[in-house]
Amino acid sequence: MTLWTDLTGVAYSIDFIDAAGVPTRVLRAGQGEDVVMLHGTSGHLEAFIRNVPAFAARYRVHAIDMLGHGWTGKPDYPYEIPRYVEHVLAYLDACGIGAAHLVGESLGGWVAAWLASERPDRVASLQLVAAGGTKADPAVMERIRASTCQAVHSGDRALTRKRLELLMYDPAKDVSDELVEVRHAVYSAPAFRGNLHNLLCLQDMETRQRNLLRPDRLARIKAPTLVVWGRQNPFGGVPEADAMANAIPGARLELFERCGHWPQHERAERFNELSLAFLGGRPAA
Repeated sequence: MTLWTDLTGVAYSIDFIDAAGVPTRVLRAGQGEDVVMLHGTSGHLEAFIRNVPAFAARYRVHAIDMLGHGWTGKPDYPYEIPRYVEHVLAYLDACGIGAAHLVGESLGGWVAAWLASERPDRVASLQLVAAGGTKADPAVMERIRASTCQAVHSGDRALTRKRLELLMYDPAKDVSDELVEVRHAVYSAPAFRGNLHNLLCLQDMETRQRNLLRPDRLARIKAPTLVVWGRQNPFGGVPEADAMANAIPGARLELFERCGHWPQHERAERFNELSLAFLGGRPAA
């Protein structure tokens, strides 16, 4: 399977939308209520390719390259969480979207939760998929920084593959050559390399501390919320997921077995079933 065959039979477009001056790459498909998908640190919209067809059968899907990521614009300032939130809101405004369903993985979940706490009027529902932002673990932060810097600055495909394999419970199954090539193309772009310090600012302890999703902020979230977590998540254990779900009023936690940091990709069939059932307001089988 390739990214293209995953999208076989789906009418979609890849566009660049001007989001308050930031050209924003987006894959859009389907019709209906808007579902916006937000990827993780140093990622890109291809993180959701295995989800787009199922979602597009019922919803209008927007999988975007986040601020400073992928082929989206890279303004020269540190990407703290409020900056990401401003960018997502600018994208919604540019598309004429009032409230969207947000599906955020890792950094994307951090951003989505912050947005929901600040602007409940813009979030119809919230899915936090292995979301970051509730802890400042120096070992995890250094692992993210070091693995990303090594892969980006070396230009070595093997290190790009290693960076992706770090996310997965079963790399042999879930890290394809094509996914490595897409990530390597992103990492090799001069604009991405030159801007990496801005993208990795949340791995600095002082910066991270002022951007954390603390319990009082999570308690302000009003949107229906689903938290999804892999039991083998290398960047945070199940207690972190429990604490996040417990802090958000009415949130529901679902744990995936034999799954790392990309539940939407590693366990795509189960994730799609669960997520669409949540969006439809009915229990999954």
